[in-house]
Amino acid sequence: MAQFLSQNWLLGRRHFLRGIGASLALPLLDCMRPLRATEGASASRPRRSIFIYLPNGVNTNDFEIAEAGPNYKLSRILSPLEKHRANITPISGLYHPNAFGIAHSATQTWLTAAKHGPNDRNTISVDQLIAAATGPKTRFPSLEISNQGQPMAVSADGISLPAERNPAVVFQTMFAEPKGGIDQQRRRLQRKESLLDLVLDDAQTLARKLGNEDRGRLDQYLTSVREVEVRTKRAEAWLETPRPEVDPDIEARLNREVQLEKLGEYLRTMYDIIVLAFQTDMTRVVTFNTGNEGTGPSVPEIGISRDRHSLSHHNGDQELLAQLTRSDEFNVRQFAYFLDRLAEVEDGDGSLMETTLSLYGSGLSYGNSHGTTSLPLVLAGGTELGLKHGAHVDFNQQTKDFKGYGNGIGVYHRPVNSQAHFSNLLLTVAQTMGVNVERFADSNRSVTDILT
Repeated sequence: MAQFLSQNWLLGRRHFLRGIGASLALPLLDCMRPLRATEGASASRPRRSIFIYLPNGVNTNDFEIAEAGPNYKLSRILSPLEKHRANITPISGLYHPNAFGIAHSATQTWLTAAKHGPNDRNTISVDQLIAAATGPKTRFPSLEISNQGQPMAVSADGISLPAERNPAVVFQTMFAEPKGGIDQQRRRLQRKESLLDLVLDDAQTLARKLGNEDRGRLDQYLTSVREVEVRTKRAEAWLETPRPEVDPDIEARLNREVQLEKLGEYLRTMYDIIVLAFQTDMTRVVTFNTGNEGTGPSVPEIGISRDRHSLSHHNGDQELLAQLTRSDEFNVRQFAYFLDRLAEVEDGDGSLMETTLSLYGSGLSYGNSHGTTSLPLVLAGGTELGLKHGAHVDFNQQTKDFKGYGNGIGVYHRPVNSQAHFSNLLLTVAQTMGVNVERFADSNRSVTDILT
């Protein structure tokens, strides 16, 4: 199995955090354990999760799977995942009741299941719910990436978290030591904290002079400021914990800008950075939006010059439908590459695949007319976390009313199984990741079909 780095970055048990006039001994951290340690069973191995978004839905004709259960045949679009069949579960028939008919805001509600009309405030996304539980154990509670900048993660206060699009910036943020050394970085962070304190103090004074509506807008802004303040204090607490030493050849390959015109190279570079972040336990939660809902990247390297949004609004044009299928298949092939990397990298007595839960899919199904039911979803990995794979879970076929997928596009515009909420899956994911919660958003049950 492949490894990205040496282990001379591991901390000694007696490493200290040095503040002003005080020294605090660190607790036993995972970064103090050897990467190949086998002293702990699977229960001691970190639980990781990643949520990967494909914008604008798919060509449903070439994505849907006819057979439910273990004896299913992967569709053309999902065929690149055949080699990982034992570690994936295609899931059909789920939908967000609150997001029914919503199109261009599907990204923002994919992981929240919240209403997202003009007067609605978003709610916490499942990745941030998980990060609240796993974050204290890692340098970064979560990592947010977006090809074209559209955010997907949402804080507990309903604020979208900014996402980075440049692979070089993601790599440097996670693995590059601060320029000027630790002391200079500490001074920068302390100045930032002082400025944030001034902003909060001034805002409290200003709030007393505002009406209720303006005070509400100000409060939403201050929520974002407080989020920055928390992350700043967290960064300061980790200053003297050294970052992992990455092999120079690997750094040269990952610490660089890659343009979206080379979409495959871009996606694989980001996926490699994510694998490295998981391997070194820099974070355990990632959201990766692979394109904006209003555009979505084209794929010039395979001769597709139109963006995904244009392809999804094909109006039945067979050439555009064929290009959409090729774009879908191409994107799934890059996801398969990510699963390849997870399977290759060691994690204790197994691979990262076993301890990483990956959810791949979209908040739209039939993009041409903004269908938002029977969402295209694939769950992968996490077998050491209690997940089981090898079957196609189809909630449509669990009802007597389902007439099959050959009867038009109605299945993508109205739910066949009204109880099959996507939030049920998100709840099960959160529980699998160790979050002690009985409900999430509008969930009505756990999805036991995917549990051992």
